[in-house]
Amino acid sequence: MKTLTKTGIICILCAAAALISCGPRQEETEAEPETETVLSIEQDDVSESQPIIRMEIDGEILPVLEDVTTAADNAVLAPVYLKKGDQHPIVSRLQARLMALGYMDNDEPTTYYGDATAESIRKFQRQMKVPQDGICGMETWDLLFSAEAPYYKVMKGDQGDDIKAIQDRLYQLGYLLNRGDGDFGEATEAAVRKMQERNGIGIDGAVGKESIGLLYSDEIKPNLIGLGEQSDLVKKYQQRLIDLGYLREEADGNFGGATERAVREFQSRNDQIVDGFLGPDTREAMDSSNAKPFGLRLGDTSESVREAQRRLIHYGYLASGLDKGYYGDLTEAAVKQFQRQNNLTVDGTVGIQTMTKLLSSNARKKPVSVPQVSNNTNTGSSSSSGSSGGSSSSGSGSSASVGSGGATVSGSAGNLINIAASKLGCPYVWGSKGPNSFDCSGFVYWCLNQAGVGQSYLTSGGWRNPGRYQRVSSFDAIQAGDVVVVSGHVGIAAGGGTVIDASSSNGRVVHRSLSNWWRNNFIVAWRIFG
Repeated sequence: MKTLTKTGIICILCAAAALISCGPRQEETEAEPETETVLSIEQDDVSESQPIIRMEIDGEILPVLEDVTTAADNAVLAPVYLKKGDQHPIVSRLQARLMALGYMDNDEPTTYYGDATAESIRKFQRQMKVPQDGICGMETWDLLFSAEAPYYKVMKGDQGDDIKAIQDRLYQLGYLLNRGDGDFGEATEAAVRKMQERNGIGIDGAVGKESIGLLYSDEIKPNLIGLGEQSDLVKKYQQRLIDLGYLREEADGNFGGATERAVREFQSRNDQIVDGFLGPDTREAMDSSNAKPFGLRLGDTSESVREAQRRLIHYGYLASGLDKGYYGDLTEAAVKQFQRQNNLTVDGTVGIQTMTKLLSSNARKKPVSVPQVSNNTNTGSSSSSGSSGGSSSSGSGSSASVGSGGATVSGSAGNLINIAASKLGCPYVWGSKGPNSFDCSGFVYWCLNQAGVGQSYLTSGGWRNPGRYQRVSSFDAIQAGDVVVVSGHVGIAAGGGTVIDASSSNGRVVHRSLSNWWRNNFIVAWRIFG
């Protein structure tokens, strides 16, 4: 039998579709086998402009043309429509397109059509003003792969959980008076316009590529109290920061650098987005009787950490040269020694009492019998050396070994990996922070807090510059326990060249290889345990 060209196959399929639309004879219809509607599509050969025979989910069935397909063709037969639960190579191309257009969180594409893929399709369908069923039929496919397919954008009249998240951020930045309800109405449009005007970007009242990228960036200008402001309101919250131990200067009503640092430290410890502004959520948290007082802990990076380290060096508990501003295992060990010698609660964190004692002139120095925590390969300072998957912390604690190829990791990093591994298989849900469902940044947030590293929630974009931790700039320097940040995604390095992450493309928390996709999209890694 002669091999038909692809053009020939498409012509035959189109002719078959035309015959069906004209109404086949009853006996011919009954003679057709009940076979799932399929198209022969090779993943690498499908161009954005190539027409695909249009079939609806409840419409007539196109017969399988067995005479023009080969065994190789049958291996990649693609359904005419894709729905939740399907698994096929063509899904990876669909996911890549959704990610490129901003409808799906960036991730390594897979062949699985899960909840996250369906939700991303709904967002696209919403924007294209077609029924939002989460199913990628021929109409949706054609629209998505059209050269005119638009980038993600939401505007007045739209509804969804993604809009609620945008509204909440506008509220935190002072542009929206009330928390969001997921309905993009006139108030939200006005808030977006004001944000765009204040930040010097195109004013259209819609949240598209430029606006969504700005919302969580360090460059955004809020509509609230920040650096340079002077008022009685600033003075009020300065006094609150003093009472909680975050600020050690006079409350003068002037929002200066010391006040901004104090606000950031408060936000970090009290589960706020760390932006240094006195937004409504931050003020509400400060006013609460449950506000957590000042405390430095494992993983912190700040001038307050550097100040505490200098006092530990002064009293002999930490070796000279280790005042790097990063709170690693060595700093934690030195703090515990200091607390024991000064009759303080031994918890390894620098709270108000410990900091007050460190800054005093009557603290007990390290006795000769207590070994000084000295500089070695685990300094607690910034590092970019090592190899992917190497062990990190050498302190006491649990160990972890997470599957084939994973290295056994001891100490705090091992504990973090154990916590992450305990959630393998939990579903991916956009915006979820646990404990039984996650998105990528929510997963990292939950795991770090369970491991005793107090971390406020950051989006994947926020993880580009979290304001703390040791920076690892080389992909080859990633160690077990590091938080790995790639374009639009974040995960936890698990050793042996692997990562654990909440994957939108897999639809669940997975343990997988740090593949070339991770390398090619790598931005930075953060060493939590030094």
